[in-house]
Amino acid sequence: MKVLLKEDIEKLGSAGELVDVKPGYGRNYLIPQNKAVMATEGAIKNYEHMKREAELRATLTVEAAAELAEQLEATSVTISATVGEDDKIFGTVTNIQVAEALEERGIIIDRRKISMDQDINSLGEYTATVDLMGDLNPKVKVWVVKEE
Repeated sequence: MKVLLKEDIEKLGSAGELVDVKPGYGRNYLIPQNKAVMATEGAIKNYEHMKREAELRATLTVEAAAELAEQLEATSVTISATVGEDDKIFGTVTNIQVAEALEERGIIIDRRKISMDQDINSLGEYTATVDLMGDLNPKVKVWVVKEE
């Protein structure tokens, strides 16, 4: 019996593979558990169509992420903080504050994807890295200025 796997199954195959299994295994386990479908001509065509659509969505997502990376590289944000002696700020500037500053500029980034290259506890220029996807890690300039 030939089935088209919907998910990876150890010692059998990976998702999208056409495999030959014993009829009882396919009929009593794989198909009822929604791990595979009968390998009909329509099911194979449907799977290939869905695979092409997923690849198209992935390329569009990569292109959008590349555009966002370019936009972030060209962006710098200014964060004002209260300072004490020797221009030391009270507390530290966090990724939450950087995310809010980016949001004011119309760029919405999840705060968990922003990492500070070093602790920001004094005035000056710093960089923050945004983890978009894969190897796209643009750097954003962060200016910390005295609150007036």
